[in-house]
Amino acid sequence: MNGTGLGFEKPIIEMEEKISELRNFSKERNVDLNDEIGKCEKKLEKLKHEIFDNLNAWQKVQIARHPKRPYTLDYIELIMTDFIELHGDLRFRDDPAIICGLAMLDKEKIMIIGHQKGRDTKENLYRSFGSPHPEGYRKAMRLMKLAERFKIPIVTFIDTPGAYPGIGAEERGQAEAIAYNLQEMSKLKVPIIVVIIGEGGSGGALGIGVGDRICMLENSYYSVISPEGCAAILWRDRANAPEAAQALKITAEDLLKIGIIDEIIPEPLGGAHRDYKPVATALKTSLKKNLSMLKKISEEDLVANRYKKFRSIGIWAE
Repeated sequence: MNGTGLGFEKPIIEMEEKISELRNFSKERNVDLNDEIGKCEKKLEKLKHEIFDNLNAWQKVQIARHPKRPYTLDYIELIMTDFIELHGDLRFRDDPAIICGLAMLDKEKIMIIGHQKGRDTKENLYRSFGSPHPEGYRKAMRLMKLAERFKIPIVTFIDTPGAYPGIGAEERGQAEAIAYNLQEMSKLKVPIIVVIIGEGGSGGALGIGVGDRICMLENSYYSVISPEGCAAILWRDRANAPEAAQALKITAEDLLKIGIIDEIIPEPLGGAHRDYKPVATALKTSLKKNLSMLKKISEEDLVANRYKKFRSIGIWAE
């Protein structure tokens, strides 16, 4: 198994450990245990389907937050070439919580922009746990406009619990930076593909989330507020996060049904953290397909369709 186990994965982990012990015993004692190992492997596969085919919203949130889940830089390495990272907003500093740069997707030049978390405490502190400051959003917009100038398609990867909530970020215009990005992304005259690869939290996600095609990995989530935040407001107790997750309709399946997203990208059984390559292949296939489709649309229709897409989200009554 790849990575730290989640609570609901305990029966799977125990079975995987049993299989590993049987293999080691068989090798050390030179005993043929192939039949027993085969039976355990069949039980393991059945167990995986029983658990992972019936995940609830809160369990998917946990998978989306898995510390071994692939992040933006992992996908860049797996599916892109010739990546050149670009830095800074030209006003304050570079923000490591948002990665930006030029890359090649096979023969297609793209501008890639994505949230980036850390793998350990030191890197997470450096990258603010994937929560951008206003200069991160300004850097992203500066490079989006550069891409528009040279007619380069834009791809964004969303994976953040939310924008950085510190006093300094607020003093430097956090809300204004996000609002400005929403306004300007709606007008960019190049194709924009947005993919939620993990957490899609609040305005921190939406700050790079206005696009022509909105896709989600199967076990990611996209929400106006975290389940814990919602539970703290409605029940005054973060322990009610599982109920909040279910009520918020934040899973890919729920959001596809109500028209918030356009496509679900499949993950290997158990989540992307268990095997990077299949999900990277599926992501690349989706990007190439959507880019090919969007490049056939005129600049005027691209902008008009994008504006109409976001204006039509939601149900209201007068």
